[in-house]
Amino acid sequence: MKKNIIHILLAAGLAAVSACTALHPDSKTLKTALKNDFYMGTAMNLPQIYGKDKKSVDIIKKQFNSIVAENCMKSMYLQPREGAFHFEDADRFVDFGEQNNMFIIGHTLIWHSQAPRWFFTDNVGKDVSPEVLKQRMKNHITTVMSRYKGRIKGWDVVNEAILEDGTYRKSKFYEILGEEFIPLAFQYAHEADPSAELYYNDYNEWYPAKKETVIQLIKKLKSKGLRIDAVGMQAHLGMDGPLIKEYETAIVDYAAAGVKVNITELDISPLPNPGKMTANISDTIAYREEINPYTHGLPKNIETEWENRYLDFFRLFLKHHDKIERVTVWGVADTDSWKNNFPVHGRTDYPLLFDRNYQEKPLVKKIIRLAEEQK
Repeated sequence: MKKNIIHILLAAGLAAVSACTALHPDSKTLKTALKNDFYMGTAMNLPQIYGKDKKSVDIIKKQFNSIVAENCMKSMYLQPREGAFHFEDADRFVDFGEQNNMFIIGHTLIWHSQAPRWFFTDNVGKDVSPEVLKQRMKNHITTVMSRYKGRIKGWDVVNEAILEDGTYRKSKFYEILGEEFIPLAFQYAHEADPSAELYYNDYNEWYPAKKETVIQLIKKLKSKGLRIDAVGMQAHLGMDGPLIKEYETAIVDYAAAGVKVNITELDISPLPNPGKMTANISDTIAYREEINPYTHGLPKNIETEWENRYLDFFRLFLKHHDKIERVTVWGVADTDSWKNNFPVHGRTDYPLLFDRNYQEKPLVKKIIRLAEEQK
């Protein structure tokens, strides 16, 4: 009898400890702490998609409930030659998302960068006619979206088509089709999968002139009866800009235009800004030692400033959680971040939530506690 009583008391004690752990913020993950606010997502690279980077995969499964492919769904990889589609990588990516019950994002259908040359030229290298480019766009979008119909929940339909001064980027899509290439892309996308959410994605969308052009684009699409569900705000941020108020104004204004906001490519670099802040991958700067000062880790004061910058943005996101559908960090651990080589090749950067040893930074628990405090 005494043994039974001891067993009962021990079981009750373990249950109490378990209950306390479940209630304690430190036991929570990003996706559980933020589940009533927005999806918490990350980008996945090929080693993660194929399960080779096991440490990152474990983090993704534990911390995130949304994923986006970093590169393998861009047109140069999906259709490197006309009519020759390569779906193996994208299939594995989608399979991973489904197996782990994640909100899956397709990135990206139409983008001037990382597009194959054949998309815009004929067999002698001259620009194709508008009719040919329209057909190629439609075929690419229809083939890709039809394959994942009902499985991929949202698509970045058009990426980075507008400049900071509010003018349209003079890409080949624009040169051949003009502004209409964007409505056409959204039309083809909706026809391919009427249930999928459709997004316009870009960086520096807090610039006033750029914001106004994006808002006019939203209105234009809606006036044509075309679906656009959200604007993706790439959040490749630095320590000196943008101001929180500038970013907040953009979020509020996009919501007022009738769409949700996705924070799509979040990373914050603590390194000195070597020039104008941009995410255009062709804008690189020569290496200088003074802009790569933290090769052996961040000084404590810099780490604190960086954490506070992240927390300020998460306070903003939580404040406007009714307008924001998803926050996606652009990678898992610092070692894999594109920021190590952009805009300066060879820098040692620290822009993500997990360090080079795949350990969560103290910031992770601080974001979780921040989310708990907002409840």
